[in-house]
Amino acid sequence: MPQGNARRLPPRAYCVSGVWPEAVMEKHHGARVAQAVAVRLAAALEDTGWSVAHLSRISGVARYTIAKALAGEAWPDLLTIANLEKALERDLWPGRDV
Repeated sequence: MPQGNARRLPPRAYCVSGVWPEAVMEKHHGARVAQAVAVRLAAALEDTGWSVAHLSRISGVARYTIAKALAGEAWPDLLTIANLEKALERDLWPGRDV
């Protein structure tokens, strides 16, 4: 599937002010979804007390991938989000209203 320029910049590049992931974002729906996923993922790690390494082991998602999603340095794909949601037993996807 061609990506065009949609993924040319990482999600955190769309921050207008503030620091990722709490920053005010441009009106870029994909970047806002990535931001919401990062916020929910960080909260889930805090709530469970799990490390990125532990989540990686139980979800099958590489530590590097999780860290990049948390830092807004990469666009997490659907399979990544699905595997993280299953391991955490909670939703990370924010829906259309972000």
